[in-house]
Formats: sequence, C-alpha cells, structure tokens
Amino acid sequence: MSDLSPEQAKLDPYSSLAENTNLTLQEKITDLHTVIKLAKVGMLVTRDANGNLHSRAMSPATPFTDTQLSLVFLANNVSHKFEEIENDAHVNVSFCDPSSTDWASYSGRARVTQDRDLINKHWSSFITGYIGDLKDGVHKGDKNDPRVAVIEVIPDEIKYWITKHSSAVRTAQVAYGAATGKATAPGELRIISKEEVQLAQGLQSK
Repeated sequence: MSDLSPEQAKLDPYSSLAENTNLTLQEKITDLHTVIKLAKVGMLVTRDANGNLHSRAMSPATPFTDTQLSLVFLANNVSHKFEEIENDAHVNVSFCDPSSTDWASYSGRARVTQDRDLINKHWSSFITGYIGDLKDGVHKGDKNDPRVAVIEVIPDEIKYWITKHSSAVRTAQVAYGAATGKATAPGELRIISKEEVQLAQGLQSK
C-alpha cells in the first residue's frame, strides 16, 4: 500500500511512478540486503542534548540472516554517539552505493548492549584498529575490552531505492522525460513498514 495521498501522488509523479507495492516482504528484504552489502558503509545519525544532529560513517556487522532487518554495529562506548543515544534513542542510518545510486534509509531506535554472545558473533579484528590497545592489561582492543559495545538499530520504517536498469538506460529515461515533460522513475522505491518489520522479527525468532 502506498504512503502517498492522491494529492501527493498527483504533485509528486516521480515518487508515484517509482513506488513498487507489488512485492513480497522477502523480495523487499533480499533486495535491501543487496543495497547494504554493495554500499558497505552507512551513516549513523544521532541527536545530542541540544537537538543537534550528528552523523558518522559506520559499517554494519555481518552476518545477515535472510529475514534480518535490524542493523548491528560494534563501537567504542566512550564515544559521543553513546551519550547521544542515551539522550534520544531515535536514529537514522542511511546507505548509498555511488556506482548505482541505490540507497536505503532506516528510521528507528537504537539499543545499546554489551551482550557477550552478540559481541562474539559479530566481532571483527578490524575493530581493534579503531579503539586501540592501551597497554594497561584491560583496554586491549579485543572482544573482551570493556569499551566494546553493540549498537543495535531496530527500524520502525525502511525506505530504499534500487535501480533495475543500466546507467545508460537511466540516463536515456531521464533525458526523454526532460524533453517531453513527462516524469520518469529510473528505479524503484520500496517501503518496509513497521508492521512488516515486526513480521520479519517474528520470522527471525523462529
């Protein structure tokens, strides 16, 4: 079901043409995973106590399950983003693959945990390069370092755009639209609703 009103659909023909509502939830999740894996790095946006928005590049941990919609990041819990999540758990994470212009935007809430099973599951030695070994016998930069924590982003809604044509075809479509005055959508806009997120979470827990 489209989230555009009839008036919005009339005045925003690009979004109306691009939105594909004829897909199964699993089809939408599979293509979303493709966008994220190709983009590799996302921008996590948090809000501080003064209302200022801050973003930083972060790579989500793997592996994905076939129905996973949450994002998991491992990070240093002394960094400012943890203070900001404590202040306001609402976050956004966006991804963009410049080679195709495919993008994804997660709106949701962040949950912070030091659950050992989650850390062990998603640990990567690359994290040591970001937090460092302080040579004090405690803060060693490994998975047992007390600074290591999980940020799990549980989405309320996900929107993403994925192209189904080559760059040359997309350029021709836009050029034709510009010449004729007819709006065109050289890709598809997909929306995963809160209800679908909850359904996927139920499938994942089984």
